[in-house]
Amino acid sequence: MKITAIQLSTLNVPAPPPRNTYYPHNTYVIARIRTDEGIEGLGYTMLVGGDGASSVRAYLQDNLVPRLIGEDPLQISKLWQKMYDSDRGIRKKGIPMYALSAIDIGLWDVLGKSVGRPLWQLWGGAADGLPVYGGGGFLSYTVADLVKEAEATFAIGSRHYKMKVGLPDTIEDAKRVAALRKAIGDSAKLLVDANQRLDVHTNVRLAKLIEPYDIFWYEEPVYADNIAQCAEVARRINIPVATGENEYTRYGFRDLVESKAAAILNPDIMRCGGFSELLRISHLAAAYDIRIAPHLAPELSVHVLASIPNALLLEWSISRTPIWREEPALDNGCMRVPHRPGHGMEFSEAALAKYLAK
Repeated sequence: MKITAIQLSTLNVPAPPPRNTYYPHNTYVIARIRTDEGIEGLGYTMLVGGDGASSVRAYLQDNLVPRLIGEDPLQISKLWQKMYDSDRGIRKKGIPMYALSAIDIGLWDVLGKSVGRPLWQLWGGAADGLPVYGGGGFLSYTVADLVKEAEATFAIGSRHYKMKVGLPDTIEDAKRVAALRKAIGDSAKLLVDANQRLDVHTNVRLAKLIEPYDIFWYEEPVYADNIAQCAEVARRINIPVATGENEYTRYGFRDLVESKAAAILNPDIMRCGGFSELLRISHLAAAYDIRIAPHLAPELSVHVLASIPNALLLEWSISRTPIWREEPALDNGCMRVPHRPGHGMEFSEAALAKYLAK
């Protein structure tokens, strides 16, 4: 089998309310891998808010696509390394890894379709559902918005909900956490996410203020580039630290693990290196009994989590814009693994017609 073409396109997908009060839209960069046997693999990556999407597409067009035409798409490890080694003048963080991830996701889709099996089955996974948590809770939300979104999360059977922290006033942050905990009761699991907004001392102060509210995890406390400071926060607070959505490749996650910067890792399959690297990161973490709760893209990450011993949670957006031909299925707070060949996802004709960038 040979790759005959890779077609690139871009989707600008509007965010629904109240999520759109923080991010008006997100942008998908799509790579369709075509082969001489008629099998097509769908690869994609999503840029929150759309920033950087044109750069990812340009890197795909100029650096990766020309190196892949004529290659065997089933030789995924070889092609992953070829893409990784293709430009030693750019460190493999950010834009290059978004692009590489999209291709890797599409290559695995080709492989799964070529043997007529879903990816989780190729990796020896189980067909059990994976629990989801409700993501959202942006700083632009009122407390009433937080409560409404949390209740919608619990209505689908999930018991985990995540809200953002990181306001200029730490006391106000703590009050919002307290108000939400009071509204949802003691049995629900409450997660908080600082989204890199705070320094070490402010994180430590805030964590002490909200610790009485039984916080399940404390996410991305400082700049993702500063692993040493993340490790310092992890040492100084009594809430498990989660991080990794803005980290790349096994090497970045090795540094997080060796620094003891997190008890839970949040790799993003659309950034960290695709299916190939998410599997490697998960196996690395398993050796340290560190759990995996991927950032976004649950429709893809579910294949990996069904196949590893250290799976924790998938992120699910209650307020979401429908874009899939077949939407991911939930059952009592758990995402069911798809049984379609490959990763099993395809953008709907309606979404392509409405959101395809001109």
